[in-house]
Amino acid sequence: MERLKRKIDNYLIEWKNSPNRLPLIIKGARQIGKTNAIRNFGINNYKVFIEINFALQPQFKTIFEEGFEVDNIIKNITLKMPELDLIENNTLIFFDEMQDCVSTATSLKAFKEDGRYDVICSGSLMGINYKEIESNSVGNKEDYIMRSLDFEEFLWAKGYSDEQINDLYQNMLELKPLSQLQYDVMMSNFKEYMIVGGMPAIVSKFIENKNFSGILKMQQQILLDYEEDITKYAGGLDKTKILNCYRKIAVFLGNENKKFQISKISDGARNREYVGVVEWLSNAGIINICYALEQASLPLKGNYNPDNYRLYFADTGLLIGSLDEEVQDDLRNNENMNTYKGALYENVVGDMLVKAGYDLYFYKDDSKKLEIDFMIRNKNSLIPVEVKANDKATISLNNLINSDLYKDIKFGIKLCNKNIGFNGKFYTFPYFLTFLLKRYLKEQ
Repeated sequence: MERLKRKIDNYLIEWKNSPNRLPLIIKGARQIGKTNAIRNFGINNYKVFIEINFALQPQFKTIFEEGFEVDNIIKNITLKMPELDLIENNTLIFFDEMQDCVSTATSLKAFKEDGRYDVICSGSLMGINYKEIESNSVGNKEDYIMRSLDFEEFLWAKGYSDEQINDLYQNMLELKPLSQLQYDVMMSNFKEYMIVGGMPAIVSKFIENKNFSGILKMQQQILLDYEEDITKYAGGLDKTKILNCYRKIAVFLGNENKKFQISKISDGARNREYVGVVEWLSNAGIINICYALEQASLPLKGNYNPDNYRLYFADTGLLIGSLDEEVQDDLRNNENMNTYKGALYENVVGDMLVKAGYDLYFYKDDSKKLEIDFMIRNKNSLIPVEVKANDKATISLNNLINSDLYKDIKFGIKLCNKNIGFNGKFYTFPYFLTFLLKRYLKEQ
């Protein structure tokens, strides 16, 4: 099967064309396609491409033993790979699984100052101690966060063109409903994306087989691999506590208020004992944290409660994989989803918002019976986003927009199984257009 087209492909070309490029660290969870993307880029854009994997080739950890002068590092690499013939200004060195050799980070300053060789580093976010790496490479690197395939990349994998995707966007701009054919086909694609998720190997298998055979088993294996990585890389944190949190995400999402409560993870669990655990899972790229806003007002970042949050999987396919096998059948047939139906739609929308570049916040005010799934912003406004698993009334959305108490809110967005529309107060978009929201709101 052909390699999947990814958004990082264009980013890497732009990075190479930048005259002041710094050594690059590609961050991301494991199995999201980092190595494949970098290897493809290196082979196709440099005369010499060197790939060193510190997990599979531990003998290369000694290349920094004589210090960090570039000539010494190159000498030691070529001692181990005598067939190499490096070309200055046309060689890419790729240090993979850098979490197994943190000295790599210290070398980046030397590579930056020397300038003869381009360097890209990567590794599992679980294993990389970024505090250590930051202290070793501050000011001498550029970071790129890579995630599993977003919905647009999934559409590319299925063979859709940029022109077809732009047609969807034009309908948004003109607030013109999609044709019934467009709508039905895209909703079908979206439901596939919800079940399959965006892990490249799983997407490739789905595209190749044209069915869901074997998908659940692959999802469950990735979840087990993550557990293994937690056990291997949790460092100073209590591995049991991280695993406790990780295994309970789906349980809390099934609750009506979806709030993640440490006290309910295990008997006697207290917040202070779990400091850093949730952040570790987030930094590892496994989960997306959605914080409760204190006030429905701007700015967002200085206005949230760090102890009140919801946790979502950073790939909805993995949420599906954490549930019963029957859930896949139910989702395909759009029946019997019960408590998890809303959670799945919220999870996939949250993930699509994160992949579009948003941080996640929600707002809840019990005294006013207000609850909004997500709060985002554009240049001038705070924008409540309500995700509806059914077509019930949007009472909270209307109340926030109509009230004089919320000066920063000028309009809202409802995401549901309905066509494009605007009623003067909020925009209605089908779930599958969430990936275009950031682009759309920039033009409002």
